[in-house]
Amino acid sequence: MTAPRTTPAGRPPLGLRERKKIKTRQAIRTATYALIEEQGYDATTIEQIADRAEVSPSTVFRYFPAKEDIVVTDEWDPVMTAELRARPTEEPWADTLRYVLHTVLDLSLAEEPAVTRLRTRLGVEVPAVRARMLENAATTGRLLRDALAERSGLDPDSLELRVFSMSVMGGLLEVSHYWAETGHRDDIRDLVDRALHVLEHGLPAGKP
Repeated sequence: MTAPRTTPAGRPPLGLRERKKIKTRQAIRTATYALIEEQGYDATTIEQIADRAEVSPSTVFRYFPAKEDIVVTDEWDPVMTAELRARPTEEPWADTLRYVLHTVLDLSLAEEPAVTRLRTRLGVEVPAVRARMLENAATTGRLLRDALAERSGLDPDSLELRVFSMSVMGGLLEVSHYWAETGHRDDIRDLVDRALHVLEHGLPAGKP
């Protein structure tokens, strides 16, 4: 999911050094996605990415340890957790998650819709990207646990929160894969709603 362009309220504006880092990071990501669209994931090398982004290969590795990291790394986790913490504590968890996930999706699709679709497709087609997505989901799941723990007063390391948060993340991964496998024909917001409905109410009744 790139970072919103606005500075969150109460946070001082970024300094020149941080702005340069963000610009370099974005240049690397933009170069990578363009090259992958042109010639495919496997044919795209770090050297080509560096040349297109006008940086050195060592700079690419300083920002992203591996090529798949360039594809799967985004800046949306802080947005998600901030939105979670801002929701009313009395709001049902399903409504909270629906609101937060829709917010993040709307921002992501508004800023880079083609990239969002490309990333989900690569998550289906490229095993290394899919594996790194699973690793990232575990990291995001921990952030989700912490935010939900603050909201609920439950222990973030409790089995219940661990199971719940990773069920959410697993569901979102399957939404991403399903969306890509079906040619992105559905509205991903509707797919997220369907996934949350399953988590909240269980499987629909099967045919007799």
